[in-house]
Amino acid sequence: MRVVRHADLKRIVIDPGEYYVSKENLIISTLLGSCVSACLWDPIHRVVGMNHFLLAHKRYQHDGHIIESEAGRYGIHSMELLINSMLKLGAQRRLLRAKAFGGGNVLPTTGGGHDNFYAVGEVNSRFIREFLDSENIPLDKEHLGGKIGRVIHFHSMDYSVYMKRIEHQREVQVVEQEHRYWEREIRQHEQEEQHSRPLQIWD
Repeated sequence: MRVVRHADLKRIVIDPGEYYVSKENLIISTLLGSCVSACLWDPIHRVVGMNHFLLAHKRYQHDGHIIESEAGRYGIHSMELLINSMLKLGAQRRLLRAKAFGGGNVLPTTGGGHDNFYAVGEVNSRFIREFLDSENIPLDKEHLGGKIGRVIHFHSMDYSVYMKRIEHQREVQVVEQEHRYWEREIRQHEQEEQHSRPLQIWD
């Protein structure tokens, strides 16, 4: 996460796995390939928040509800971190509204040899729709899926989001960054699972 200036406004740039919430007049920005960003706001208490998440898992289920899967558990954690931080600033859950972006399949899926990362864009898109629906948070706008990378700028003043397609060379760089994050998160999840396994006692 870093802070830059945009005209007279503060602009917060977030990376994969990060989120930001505020009651200030500012802009929250990020670059998206397969990842998804949820832009949330409470229009009464004027609290905004945005995250940048990816459901890191070795295997994704293609039927049923993704939020009920093992991969979905990590997405729920990311969304609850964002929402709970907004509530601490005075937002009310029942007033939240949303826009969602990302989930692109930027690089073509090819035959064997590639890992399951190439399915993650679709999975991320399915997850955010299911999560918002399950939490009764209206999804006012979305731009999900497709074969493009995006840069988005979420303005807290009027809750608008400015989106621009990024050049292919930059898309490849973004996907490579996301892939490294995906692999790192899977390793971390595996370590956490190993540490949480109960000890077996053999008499």
